[in-house]
Amino acid sequence: MTWWRGRSPAVFFVASAALLAGGGVAAVAGADAVARALWVTATVLGLALSLLWTVRSFAEHRATVDVIAVLALAGALWVGEDFAGAMVTVMLASGRLLEARAAARADRELRLLVERTPRSARRRAGDRIDGIPVEQVSPGDVLVVGTGEVVPVDGRVLATGTFDESALTGEPMPVERPKGDDVRSGVVNAGPPVDVVATSSASESTYANVVRLVEQAQATSAPFVRTADRFAAYFVPLTLALAGIAWAVAGSPVRAVAVLVVATPCPLLLAAPVAIMSGLSRASRIGVVVKGGAALEALAAGEVVLFDKTGTLTHGRPELASVVTAPDAPAAPDVLRLAASLDQVSPHPLASALVGAARSRGLDLELPTDVHEVHGYGLEGLVGSTAVRLGKAHWIVGDDDPAWLRQVRRRAALDGCLTVFVAVDGRPAGAFLLEDPVRPDAPRMLAALREVGIRRTVLVTGDRADIAETVGRIVGVDAVLADRDPADKLDAIRAESAAARTIMVGDGVNDAPALAAAGVGVALAARGATASSEAADVVLTVDRVDAIADAILIARRSRRIALEAVLVGMGLSLVAMLAAAVGLLPPAAGAVLQEGIDVLAIAIALRALLPSRLHTVPMSDEDVATARRLRTGHERAVAAVEQIRTVADGLHTRNCRLDPVRALLDRLENELVPHERADEDELMPLVARALGGPATATMRRTHAEIEHQVSRLRRLLDGIDPDHVEPEDVTELRRLLYGLYAVCRLHNSQEEEGAFALVPVKPTPSHRDGRHHLPR
Repeated sequence: MTWWRGRSPAVFFVASAALLAGGGVAAVAGADAVARALWVTATVLGLALSLLWTVRSFAEHRATVDVIAVLALAGALWVGEDFAGAMVTVMLASGRLLEARAAARADRELRLLVERTPRSARRRAGDRIDGIPVEQVSPGDVLVVGTGEVVPVDGRVLATGTFDESALTGEPMPVERPKGDDVRSGVVNAGPPVDVVATSSASESTYANVVRLVEQAQATSAPFVRTADRFAAYFVPLTLALAGIAWAVAGSPVRAVAVLVVATPCPLLLAAPVAIMSGLSRASRIGVVVKGGAALEALAAGEVVLFDKTGTLTHGRPELASVVTAPDAPAAPDVLRLAASLDQVSPHPLASALVGAARSRGLDLELPTDVHEVHGYGLEGLVGSTAVRLGKAHWIVGDDDPAWLRQVRRRAALDGCLTVFVAVDGRPAGAFLLEDPVRPDAPRMLAALREVGIRRTVLVTGDRADIAETVGRIVGVDAVLADRDPADKLDAIRAESAAARTIMVGDGVNDAPALAAAGVGVALAARGATASSEAADVVLTVDRVDAIADAILIARRSRRIALEAVLVGMGLSLVAMLAAAVGLLPPAAGAVLQEGIDVLAIAIALRALLPSRLHTVPMSDEDVATARRLRTGHERAVAAVEQIRTVADGLHTRNCRLDPVRALLDRLENELVPHERADEDELMPLVARALGGPATATMRRTHAEIEHQVSRLRRLLDGIDPDHVEPEDVTELRRLLYGLYAVCRLHNSQEEEGAFALVPVKPTPSHRDGRHHLPR
């Protein structure tokens, strides 16, 4: 039975087409009896199947236009219009075949995904490697992934590796992941064997989530909700009335059959689903899974977008903001290197922040030994011969309350940061301040939403008001609702939904009720499985929120094209029905004309597959490579900027030493200023080509201001006698350094948002035109 269900549409199409063609050959050869027999057989076949479909629709209490096909085929048999009946049968068969092909493709893609799901893993236990079921993998396990093997769970690589990520990203080019980088389940090791520290279980990993999403999307989109069903309540009575009037006026049932033949609503049965399915396909290419045609149409109708904060408008994972070192401790880069080396084998979410920060600063990490976790406190081990301990303040500092510790706590409270403390060889060495930064593409996404017609944007979060207001101002939402628990979020959505159609965007378990309550729920699931992705109608599998605006553009364009195809096809059908009603179009000619109308309507619908203007801009391979090279310098400049604040904090009016200031100035002149000049010469033209000249005006001004302030620092320092540093000298140095720090922080944010947010997160091959398409 399964075999027959999968092949019955093709068999129906081949049989009906063969009967129609065979009858045509027989008619040309003069065998009219044979031709009529073949056409009658085709008509009876179409009548039986369309009657079955109609009964099934009535049993499901669903309006259907298949009843018109039943009447047209029965009428053709009654009045002897055998050729017209055979043509109608072929039209119905071609429509069913098109829908079946689309469903079969989804089944095939799902089957391939399921077949690639990892079933086992190889876990390293000392010098032994044990094969275990993937369900037994726990966070913290060290797994060996051989050449050509699929990474079984999300993890962190312990050595540089090369991976084929096409199963997740669709990009065929291998990606190199440096030591300490995160790698997702489902990717294939394209290089030599590599060790991976598991950071999640199999059920919570990325690939398992992708399979679930595809299953859910398939289940909700098949059988397809036909646009025809909406028109059936009006179109069927109209058709029957017109056929009845034609019969009554002409006194011949042939007129009625002619009306029914040209009324066969293939533009409704085929064109609208083709356009909607094409929109689903286009959305999937940009990393957006839309769970069916109903969800796509609801997305197109959205007017108000509500956002959660954490993981949606912010990265949702901590990043290193600054390093505060204790007196007489090693320098900040050395402290970070030791801590990140220890954290390489930790599955804790904060570990990725330190490892990533060290890697971006070009620090050379080494694998730790004798590592063990002290539950409730932190992690300790040896990095080379150095004992390193990471964890809570009390475990690191004890009962002391030194000035540097108070400074860390005050800064963390003001900036809303997390803190991780570090000890080196048994002595407190400092602390790391971790923040959840705003996504650089979030402000651009909000602007793009306004361009596509969204009237209102709202940030609704459980975070405290001061942090929420700051994020809201940065990204540019219209309203901020802070201190909201899940029940409050539901109330906010209901209030907004009373006035307009809503779209809720979130990431996290607490967002699931809100996503389900909104007109359309959009979940970010690029980093693994969450309850939000199960409750959402639309899921982003890429870690970029600017894809939301593109998805809305695709949805609106697909809905518009579907409506155009339906209006053109049904408009021409109505004209043909009127012509048939007055006797200008006999049934046979009407069947041929209707086939032409069907082809035209489907051709209009297929426009939804063609590339269209999104909120993206073309960017050449050379520009992308240049931006990535400058991004490396940008990340190192961030470390130099943080040193400005550290040096300024360490200046005291008593016994002030200028050596740290001179060392900082040398670094600014040798690293920061050349980087800003390179940005001016290379990055600004790149951005200007992508976004236009005005987009770079502010960044160019801050380049000049940074270089001016560094020059002022040089002149100020040269004018101070190092043996007689006066209090007013220290005050002026602090003022200048803090001002330079503020300008640099603002400028770094501008570059992240205005320039580096344009660059794809991972290397991607160029399109045929040799260009990358990136967010405006």
